[in-house]
Amino acid sequence: MKLVSPKSLFLLFSATLLLLLFFLFSSSSNPNRNPNSTSSTIAIKTAESPFRAIQPFDCFKCPQSHPVIANVVEGLKHPFLYSLADLGNLPEKPHKNIVRMLKGKPFRKPDISDTIQGILDRFDAEGRRQRGVVVDVGGNVGMASFAAAVMGFKVLVFEPVFENLQRICDGIYLNRVGDLVTVFEAAASDRLGNITFHKLVGRLDNSAVSATGAKLAFKSNEEIELQVRSIPLDEVILESEPVLLLKIDVQGWEYHVLKGASKLLSRKGSEAPYVIYEEDERLLQASNSSSKEIRDFLHTVGYNHCTQHGTDAHCTKKD
Repeated sequence: MKLVSPKSLFLLFSATLLLLLFFLFSSSSNPNRNPNSTSSTIAIKTAESPFRAIQPFDCFKCPQSHPVIANVVEGLKHPFLYSLADLGNLPEKPHKNIVRMLKGKPFRKPDISDTIQGILDRFDAEGRRQRGVVVDVGGNVGMASFAAAVMGFKVLVFEPVFENLQRICDGIYLNRVGDLVTVFEAAASDRLGNITFHKLVGRLDNSAVSATGAKLAFKSNEEIELQVRSIPLDEVILESEPVLLLKIDVQGWEYHVLKGASKLLSRKGSEAPYVIYEEDERLLQASNSSSKEIRDFLHTVGYNHCTQHGTDAHCTKKD
């Protein structure tokens, strides 16, 4: 009798699981429900304003991602689900979270999710929930956005990679936060128009405006060049819209995002958002900027207190 190899068993089990997940999510979805419908009062500049409009991404019209592989995140005070965009190389090298799911474990907690919830818990304790939105620039598949939305905060998320947008739409449906999360298919920057973007196949979380930055840690991955829309945050968010938190993780393009939010960042005292941005010197240099340039700019708009948390910087205005 010929024994089946462990590799073949793993492949068969994985394929069966993926099919079950696909049919589960397909059969449970309601075609009459728009997962990105919004009854929120987020102030967004429209075509009637002096600025060019950008319409929110419509998850209801977005082709479904296949397969949908989602799970709850481990160890968070406010749990949520998110859907993977990178599945790894199946069956030989599946994504670590697929392996965890097959073992009956939740997805590993992203650091940014824990950080976001910790900061927003403080805002919640201060009674500031109704006083502003969270802006997530470089949303990826929504680890920061959903961490905020499941706490009841409204979120604006900017993400230019279509595969990631599909997974954000998965998460909007799975977490039932369509009335809280507004998605924009765009790269936030300091100029309005189009920008060349470099998508890294198999590591979409490392895609970037800079080709060098995109491939810095994954030189062997295939890189695809495409044009995406770029828009300054100041062109989207009205001056009357309060913003609690601005999170930026854009693989070295942080300086340009901050420059495009000069009006937002120039708000006085507690009206200015708490800022979290990735401050990785190698990625910044790949985009012809530096941590010093960013800190100097932030100082000019009144951010006089920055602390380092790993590769992230947290900046506030001290009255």
